[in-house]
Order: sequence, then C-alpha cells, then structure tokens
Amino acid sequence: MIKKILIANRGEIALRVIRTCKEMGIKTVAVYSTADKDSLHVRFADEAVCIGRAPAYASYLNIPRIISAAEITDADAIHPGYGFLSENAEFAEICMDSGIIFIGPTAEMINKMGDKSSAKEHLKSLGIPVVPGSDGVVKDSEEAKMIAQEIGFPVILKASAGGGGKGMRIVREESHLEAAYTIARNEAISAFENGDLYIEKLIEDPRHIEVQVLGDTHGRIIHLGERDCTIQRRHQKLIEETPSPFISDEVREKMTSDAVKIAASINYIGAGTVEFLVDKNRNYYFMEMNTRLQVEHPITEAVTNTDMIKEQIIIASGGKITIKKPKFIGHSIECRINAEDIENNFRPNPGLITAFHSPGGNGVRVDTHCYAGYKIPQDYDSMIGKLIVIAESRNEAIKRMSRALEEFIVEGVKTTIPLLEKIMNDKKFINYEYDTNYIEKREEIEV
Repeated sequence: MIKKILIANRGEIALRVIRTCKEMGIKTVAVYSTADKDSLHVRFADEAVCIGRAPAYASYLNIPRIISAAEITDADAIHPGYGFLSENAEFAEICMDSGIIFIGPTAEMINKMGDKSSAKEHLKSLGIPVVPGSDGVVKDSEEAKMIAQEIGFPVILKASAGGGGKGMRIVREESHLEAAYTIARNEAISAFENGDLYIEKLIEDPRHIEVQVLGDTHGRIIHLGERDCTIQRRHQKLIEETPSPFISDEVREKMTSDAVKIAASINYIGAGTVEFLVDKNRNYYFMEMNTRLQVEHPITEAVTNTDMIKEQIIIASGGKITIKKPKFIGHSIECRINAEDIENNFRPNPGLITAFHSPGGNGVRVDTHCYAGYKIPQDYDSMIGKLIVIAESRNEAIKRMSRALEEFIVEGVKTTIPLLEKIMNDKKFINYEYDTNYIEKREEIEV
C-alpha cells in the first residue's frame, strides 16, 4: 500500500485528497505557491513544500519542482487532482521514471484519449456515435472552411489538446470562420502550448451528459452511472446532477455500456469520465474522455456511497476495485460556488472573504478550502467551493439545495450564489426545460 502521497494541486481538491488519505492512514505532502501559503490544504497536510511564485507556470505546472518536492519528502505517490498536470502525459511518464506512482492512467492512455481528434477517430472504429466533423486536426482555416461547407453551418472549432471551454469557438456564418479560427488557435496555444484545432458540426439545443468509469490493473472496468452537466457558463459547468432527468433507462443503459466499451478498448486504469453531447431527440455523440477525476465526482459518491479518491489510491497500489456491484440510491445535485460577478459575464472577483458560513443539515456536503479572512488569489480558478446535496427524489434535492444556498454566506467578494438560488426556483430548471445555452438565456428565468 502507498505510504505517503504528494498532492500536486491546490484548493478544495487538495484538501479533499488529504481527508481520504488520513482515513486510510496515508501521510500527505502539500505543495503550494506563495499565493497559497494560508490555504487550508497547507495547514492540514502532514508536510508542506513551497514550490514557487503565484503564477501556475512557476509552481503548480512546474514539473521539476513538484518531482523534487516528492523526492525530498520521500513521497512514493503523486495525486494530480484535476486541472493543472492531471492530464499531462509527460508528467505521468516522469513520475514513473522517477520511481513515483502516478495516481491515474498511464501516459499512453492519456495520450490516446487526451488528443480529442485522435480519440474521435479511435471511437469511430468502435462504432461509437461521434459528432460529424474533421477526421483529425485541420491544417488551416481554409481546410476548416471546406469541411464546414460539407457538414453545414453552424460549426464549432475546438482545441485538440483542450478542455474547460478554452480554444473553442462557435461559427454560424462562413464569413466569420477565419477570424474565429485565429482566435481559437491563439487561445489554444496560450492555454495548452498546442494550437491544433479540429472542427465539428454544432449540435443545437444539446445536453451535456457524462459517464463515470473506473478501471483496475486486473482487467475490471465498471461504470458508476451518469451525471448531467447541462447547466454551464462559458462552456464551463456550473450545476451537475445525477441521475440525469433527461435520458430514458434505455438510453442510460446504452450510453453507460458504450462508456465502459470505450475504457475497455484502451485497458483503462483509474478514474475517468466519458462525455457525451445529447440532442433534443436523445441521440448521443461522444465528445471527449477526461482521463482524471472530475470536479463533480462528489455527486457520484453521494448516490453510490463510494469514495472515489480511495478507489483511485487502491487501484494505483495494484489493488482491485472494491465495489462489487454499484447500487444507485437517491438524487444528488452539485452547485459550484465561484467568486464571480454574474452581472459582468462571470468576471472573476478575487479578494478578501470577510465573512463565511457553510450550510449544514441532513444530506448536505460542502467541499471548500475557504474561510473568513482567506484571500482568494487572482492567479487561479475562481472556485470557492462545491455545495452537494442528496435526497430521495430530484424535487426534494432541489428544495434541499435551495435551502442550503440560502444558508451559504460569503461576504467580501461577489459569488454565483444569488444566480444559483434563482435557478433552483426557476420553472424551466425544475421541469428540465433547458439546454447548455440556459445561462445565456437567464433573463428568462422565472421565479
């Protein structure tokens, strides 16, 4: 069994990993930038190592410093969390070469599914439905234009090495394609140091539904149900729930089976998520596979009564998945609480938190690294925390979330809480009459 884990991340996910490690009797090492010296993950880890200045490239993306921190603290494993280096094949390979266990899939698996265009080609060979588009990376805007003319507008340009909505542009008219291509490419280079783009037909009025999978080194791959992530802003998720209120049991069975088939095709190891776009007729199309833990994993934990981090650690240690047959109970919803100005296009609003009160009560969970007196840095993601509820039914879960949001007090910075409260009371949300453009249409919210 792994004895000491370095968490190559920050914020709530670092603290989340530390909690499971403590329950498993595993020592932890926190790494932190100068901007995070007062963060809770630094306080609660057994050891902490400063790895650089605030910019991510100087700290959380600095592979040599992270490996050095693991070596000087005698950590035998690294958990990458999500974001930063979690899907970096080079990092996974360097860990292995350094004799450190990478808690995640192999570099080969990350490369296989991390490049969105090659993953799409692989999925086609398996008979998995994919969105019509380029067969791989497009060489320039002229090739993108030719493909767009073939599949028809509107289309969407996507960064091949991307995620989180970066390097992505919707194009509705041919005259706008060249400029959109340039913007998307520059954004992809800035975010991923890779400007490769591919092009797809834009699925109108889509739902975003993903399937959680787990695979171990003994050849077993299972799914832990689906999550509906349709409520988004700027192509980034804001609310997630499970099970999805949109798909039928028949579609659910087929979609989860396809997700397992995809993972099995590369002998996947660890936690991964297969993401699909679902059109208004409930036809689904493979979008991407994230070879890491997802931000929204707590709602899966809630309805299956599992600890995803624990399973990751056991798998990385060479053990078997401990879940015999998943049992799905109740309905769970997660709201992401971000320090953002919702009236100014969700502009990040970092600063000093002057008052902080977390909600509680039956069926309520809060994952956060924040507290009164904590200063949210301007250098990283704006997430303050995640509010998760579980109840017997979706209607009860919505009411519980509404109550919990009312109790959640954060002062000193603007947050997404007021908008989330409105959404929980919106008729369209309650009746599931929305798609991924719901937030852009939020002036229509009825309360």
